[in-house]
Amino acid sequence: MIPTEVAETLPELVPFARAVQARRPDDGTWCEAWTVRDVLIHQTGNAEELARVLEAFLAGTPVETRGFDREAPYHRLSDADLWSAFLRNCAHLTDIAAAAARDLSPDTEITWTGRTVTAPFFAEHMREELILHRWDLTGDDRTAVRALDEPWMTEHSVISVGRPLLARGRAELRLAPDERLEARLRTPGTDDIVLTADGDTAGIRLAAPDGPATIESDAATRLLLLWGRRPANPSRWHSAAGPETLRRVRTLLSGY
Repeated sequence: MIPTEVAETLPELVPFARAVQARRPDDGTWCEAWTVRDVLIHQTGNAEELARVLEAFLAGTPVETRGFDREAPYHRLSDADLWSAFLRNCAHLTDIAAAAARDLSPDTEITWTGRTVTAPFFAEHMREELILHRWDLTGDDRTAVRALDEPWMTEHSVISVGRPLLARGRAELRLAPDERLEARLRTPGTDDIVLTADGDTAGIRLAAPDGPATIESDAATRLLLLWGRRPANPSRWHSAAGPETLRRVRTLLSGY
C-alpha cells in the first residue's frame, strides 16, 4: 500500500510499482543487460541518494553525491526486502521534499553530481527516473508514451540534468582537437534540442528550430533517444543525416 502523500508527490510511483509487480525479478528489460531486479535496485538507490543529499543540506551539513556504488547493499537483499526498501526510500524522499518545500526558497542552490540544482529538482528527478525506467519494463505502452511525452520531461532532461547526459558519450567519441559535432533533435511544434561536442566539452540546450534536423521524431521518442534508449518502433523517428552522423550522435547519447 502506497500512502496518499507519497503517491501525490511521486505520481509515477504507482504505475512503476505495478509494472515491476507484473514481471519476474529475473526478467529482462529494455535497459540493456539489466533485469527487473536490477532496475528496482537502481531505483531504490536513487530514492535513497536524492533524500540523503537533500536531507543533509536541510540539516546544514551538505554532502557530496555518491556514485552508483551506493546500490551495492541492495544487491544482497532478498526480493521481498528489496521491495520494502524501495517503498521506504520513496516515502522518506517524499518527507524530505515536503520539508524542503516548507523550509527553503524554491531557488535555493544545492550541489548534486558536481552542479547546482534547486530543491524541487529532487522529487522531480525521482519522477523522471520512475517514468524512464518504467519504459524499460514495459516498452511503448500507452502509459509510458503519455508520460514521456510530457513537456516537463524534456525540460528536466535538458535544463535540470543537462551536460551529465553527454559526458561519457563525448569521451567515447574521442574527437580530435579541431573536430566539432552539432546535432538537432526535433519534434514539430517545439524547440529543438541542440547537442554539441568537441574534444573538451559537450553542451545541450533548447533552441528555436533552425536549418535541417539531425533526427526528427515525436517528443516521447526524442526523450528516449536523449537517454540512450532505442525505441522499439524505428518508424517513430527519421533522419536524412546519414549513418556516420547518426552513429556519432548515438554514441554521444549512450553514456548516462
